[in-house]
Order: sequence, then structure tokens, then C-alpha cells
Amino acid sequence: MTGPKLNEYPVKRPGAKRLPVTAEQPPAVRALARFVRVSPSKVRVVLDLIRGSDVERAREILRFCDRDAAEVVGKVLDSAVANASANHELHDSEELYVSACYADEGPTLKRWRPRARGRATRIRKRTCHVTVIVSRLPDEELRVRRTRQPGAADRRRRTAASKRAARKEAAPAAEVEEVAEETVEGAVVAPAAGDTPEAEAAAEPAEDEAAETQEEEQDK
Repeated sequence: MTGPKLNEYPVKRPGAKRLPVTAEQPPAVRALARFVRVSPSKVRVVLDLIRGSDVERAREILRFCDRDAAEVVGKVLDSAVANASANHELHDSEELYVSACYADEGPTLKRWRPRARGRATRIRKRTCHVTVIVSRLPDEELRVRRTRQPGAADRRRRTAASKRAARKEAAPAAEVEEVAEETVEGAVVAPAAGDTPEAEAAAEPAEDEAAETQEEEQDK
């Protein structure tokens, strides 16, 4: 049995010096899942994908990862973020990143399988303890990120502003349509032929002439 794979040293971030964790640095919040019925070697493959990544990026990687261990790691990551929010007042998950993550070996369960000639083969069912540590990004990097890539709140504000501008542009066109409808409703429409007795009397001679013309054509 190999020794524990402890990788508690914080991952180096751009603009931050690689120093041991002290009281002056932001607290590192961890979450631990013990006795997971997965081999530690399989979990470490998934942990290598998210180590040093932002929490949102790590969640995206785990969501589309096709390994079964990604579901376990995702739950541990969500637990670490919840611990950071509840115990250390780090409510914004966009400011957190996976500073360290590792999988230690747990107890191995022994099982036996019958083989040929009355023999038996041992089956080793591995377990592991998964640990995920999240920390707050350095202030310098957060400042750069906010200037280059605004967060979701900024995107929502920009979207709402663009929608308001679109509504203001559509408002004059709607007013013009309403004015046109009011003009049509208030206009005086001339009565159609046959609506009044005078119009009917004027239309009768024209009808008689048309009937006579049709009779002459039929006679020919």
C-alpha cells in the first residue's frame, strides 16, 4: 500500500507568489468525502482536470466529463463551496478556485472468486478519501478579471439595458401606428351606392340601360 497522496500546497496563480499558507492569506476551505467506493487512481485522473481551475470552470469540466468519478468529485466541490459560503462568508463562487485536490487511499475490501481446480482468486475492492480545497483568488487577479471579463451580474445589467433601449426604439413606431389608426377611425367615409334613397334613384336608370343592352346582345 502506497503512502497518502497529500497535495495541500496551494496552486500558484498568476500575480500571486507561491508561499505557505499563513493567517494573512485568505482561508482555504476544504470538503472531504471518506470511504468512497472508487479506486483512488481513477479519482486522481478527474482531480487533475480541475486542479487550479476556477469553481465555475471546474463545474463545467465535471459536468461534461464521461468518468463516473466526476459525479463524486462534483459533490465534494459543491460541499467545499457551501462551506466557504457558510463558515467564511465567501458567498461569491466566482471568486473561488480549486487550490488543491487529492485522493488518499482508504481501506481495501477483500473478496474471493472461484477459479479452476478448486482455487480462489482475491478481488481487491479499493476505496479512497477525496479532498477538495477552494481558496479565494488574489485581489490583483480579481481586479484584472473584472475589467476583462465582467461577471454574470454585469452581463445581466447589460442585457437589461439593451432590452430597455430596444423598447424605447420600438415605442415611436407604435405611437405612429396608433395615430394612423385614430385617423382612420375619425375619418368621414362616403356612403356606398344604394345606401341612400337618392343614390338608389340615380342608380336605377343605369341598371335599366344595362339590362336593355344585354337583351339586344342576346337577340343578335
